[in-house]
Amino acid sequence: MSRVRADEEEYWHSSKFRAFTFDDEDDELSQLKESKQAVNSLRDIVDDDDDDLERVSWSGEPVGSISWSIKETASSSTSPLEGRDSSLQKGSSSYAAFPKQVSSYSLSSLFKGRNKLPSFQSLSDALSDTGVKNYAPELRRPKAEYKDYSNDWNPKDTVRRMQRGKVCSLERFRSLQDKLVLLDEAVAGHDGNVITAVLIFLKRTLRREILFRELEVRQVALCHLIHFLKETGEQKLLLDLLRFLDRTEEVALSQYREHLNIQDVEKRREFLKGCIGLPFSAEDTSHIQDHYTLLERQIIIETNDRHLEMSGQSEIFKKYPRKASILNMPLVTTLFYSCFYHYTEAEGTFSSPTNLKKTFKIPDKQYVLTALAARAKLRAWDDVDALFTTKNWLGYTKKKAPIGFHRVVEILQRNNAPVQTYKDLKDRIQLTAYKCKVERGSAEEEKINSVLNNMQIRWKN
Repeated sequence: MSRVRADEEEYWHSSKFRAFTFDDEDDELSQLKESKQAVNSLRDIVDDDDDDLERVSWSGEPVGSISWSIKETASSSTSPLEGRDSSLQKGSSSYAAFPKQVSSYSLSSLFKGRNKLPSFQSLSDALSDTGVKNYAPELRRPKAEYKDYSNDWNPKDTVRRMQRGKVCSLERFRSLQDKLVLLDEAVAGHDGNVITAVLIFLKRTLRREILFRELEVRQVALCHLIHFLKETGEQKLLLDLLRFLDRTEEVALSQYREHLNIQDVEKRREFLKGCIGLPFSAEDTSHIQDHYTLLERQIIIETNDRHLEMSGQSEIFKKYPRKASILNMPLVTTLFYSCFYHYTEAEGTFSSPTNLKKTFKIPDKQYVLTALAARAKLRAWDDVDALFTTKNWLGYTKKKAPIGFHRVVEILQRNNAPVQTYKDLKDRIQLTAYKCKVERGSAEEEKINSVLNNMQIRWKN
């Protein structure tokens, strides 16, 4: 048995094939040679011109190269050999001749191009290794940007930077003198946005009395602040400023403007009643009085008409239902409404058109034009005819209108007025124009031709 075993061992030692043993230290060397061949083969794949690539060393090893990566992989796979002595390096002449810098190509160069970036370094090593050249792109902002946070500007430089849209902190201007110089520079720059920004800063950091006193001698800045307060609705500060400047009429107008923010109609009426006593000019006082009277009249009309509409007692509200409330409408709209629904009422009623004309001193032209539009829309042609019929002291009647007849005809055409109306107006040109709009061969066209051929009519054109 021992003989057979000795023969087997002799066979294995004499054969060109050797059995695997853990004591065979040449296996590592063969792996390194294979790694070198792999690196050389990779060099043929990429560009051979590597003279311009910088090689970065770290602890005597070709850091970042493919050979270093392969060696690290091989050493980790044979970790049980790491604890052995260094007889491999001492006893193997081929390993001693192995070059340290096999390739200058890093993994990043294969995937990202030929960037000369040091790889596989920790953050502390990268910061402490002064010998390694940093090829990372410059990510810092331009030096000029840091001046935005500097405390070395003067007011003029600050205004210039604000004009260019730079972020500037105005908190460093603490003294009253510096703030006023900053405001003067902003005004001199003729930039409304910069002036407003500086005024907001002063409004926040100065007492009102000081701010008002300094703005009183700076009219440009003062106008900017007044406009800003009106736009932002800071009514209390605006009124205080106007009172300080002794602008009583502007104070009254600003206070009157507050009625726009009151939605409740009864509260708005009471507010307008209180505005009548404000220090307006004589003309403005008359307008405020008319506004209050009109709203008071609208409340009365709205209450009565809503009741008539809901109860069904009025035929006109059945035939032409109201589309909107009359409350807070302008005077002309109220007059049209009255001519549409209350045209025949006596002058003594609040809803009568003639009562409105007399109360608010509506001119004849405005009244006739509004009444014509309202009655023509209802096709009340007798009322339209009566608007233009006047009598002289002898009892003769004639057609007369305070507005141009071309305006009258325009409204009549828009509402498809009958031919007789044009005959009464004695306007041959407008009647001829109206003839072109009717259907050919219709009875209406025949009637128009009959009127145009009547020699007894004294046409005005």
